[in-house]
Amino acid sequence: MEFLKMDETSVTLKLVGALTWIDFAILAAAVGILFVIAYFSGRKEKDTQDYFLGSRKVPTIIACLSFVATEVSAVTIMGNPATGFTENWQYLQFFIGSAAARILVAFLFIPVFYKYNCTTIYEFLKHRFGPETQYAGSIFFLLTRLVGSSVRLYAACLGVSIILGWPLTQSLILFTLISIVFIGFGGIKAVVWTGAYETLVFFLAGGAVAVYLLSQIHGGLTEVHHIAGPAGKLSIFNFNLDLNNPTTFWAGTANAFFICLAIFGTDQELMQRLLTVETRRSSQKAIISTMLAALPLTILYLSLGTLLFVFYHQHPNLPLPKESKEILSWFVLHSLPTGFKGLILAAIILASIDSPLSSLSSSFVTDIYRPLINKTASEKHYLWISRLGVIAFGLILASLAYACQPVKNVLWFAFQVVSVTGGSTLGIFLLGLLTKRVSNKANIAAMLTSAIAMGILLYLSITKQIPLAWSWIIVIGTILTFILGYILGPLMDKEDL
Repeated sequence: MEFLKMDETSVTLKLVGALTWIDFAILAAAVGILFVIAYFSGRKEKDTQDYFLGSRKVPTIIACLSFVATEVSAVTIMGNPATGFTENWQYLQFFIGSAAARILVAFLFIPVFYKYNCTTIYEFLKHRFGPETQYAGSIFFLLTRLVGSSVRLYAACLGVSIILGWPLTQSLILFTLISIVFIGFGGIKAVVWTGAYETLVFFLAGGAVAVYLLSQIHGGLTEVHHIAGPAGKLSIFNFNLDLNNPTTFWAGTANAFFICLAIFGTDQELMQRLLTVETRRSSQKAIISTMLAALPLTILYLSLGTLLFVFYHQHPNLPLPKESKEILSWFVLHSLPTGFKGLILAAIILASIDSPLSSLSSSFVTDIYRPLINKTASEKHYLWISRLGVIAFGLILASLAYACQPVKNVLWFAFQVVSVTGGSTLGIFLLGLLTKRVSNKANIAAMLTSAIAMGILLYLSITKQIPLAWSWIIVIGTILTFILGYILGPLMDKEDL
């Protein structure tokens, strides 16, 4: 299919009348409920323990659903339909590695975080290795999460901009302000409770669009199979041994296992939600349970891409967007009836509001500010700095999201970002969890060397200068960091032996 170009002014004019008062009412109600939940869940913040951990009183099911909302985000809502539309279902291969990673995180990572009563998971690195490794782990997280989350924010704001006819800048400013207000006020309790609510909206919106699409496809599911099957759109497994193909079963599963270990086990953004429950056992139940929600949600939004492919195949006279990453927003704008538009727009907006600002601020205050800048301040002071951190990181995140406009496939780009630095943090965490090796300054050298090497490998891979798919980069980076930390420890940290 050729993507047809349309005049930007004509698109904007059509958008003015695209949404009715019913759509805006649905949108207003969805966002209004978000603020009500944030207000009642996030009142009476007393200290950083409450602000960053919710005093560990969050119910397990709420932590689970909030984890899924953060894992899914706008990358799934906007990226999965685009992937299903232009490619196939081979992205599901990643879930096999993802499921294995969740189990390992539950029984290897979570116990030590509760053992040391960590506010951020990088405090474990301090207990196991020393403060220098803690600082390095936190800085790597801050950089990786800012870049990765900027892609998620961009994906959501792109969808909103297309549907409402707003400039991207306007969407970014609005949603950044909303995120700063409710997270700055309510802290992690506001984040987890609104995250659970967002997950339910994601299911409702995706399900409604799927049902409508099926009603518009002549022949229903049978015809979907007849059209999408021969076109290769329903392919799930690819057992090809080509190392240069990032979507093979081997590359996809290995990449997902390591990247999800890095994201779930060594990234404060998702682990923070699992640390808000009372006990280690509850936290383990929460992450295992996420499989029961994340897989159906992934399938749902991939199926939207397949249904969109069949829909436009049966309606060849309908115009298509300039770029495939805009396919869901384009369909919402031009083909969805009143009510459905407001529902899917609410899902996209809620996905854009789900933000890493709490985890970024918690890591900065706990791992950097408190031990390095001001060790003796009061809890009131640290709480004030935490809220200032939410504002500062919100502004940085919006700026980086604006710079993501050249990105073509937000789903794969988000994984590529984590692949470069994720192996550095994962390798050091595994070194601490699986060995008794003494290493501290050596860990910093190992992490930096690995990140630089993986950045070079990614460039060579995507420019086709070497026959290696980018999916293998985090695997190589993790192994390289682990080996370097193990070997260099006795050489660079002799005084600690």
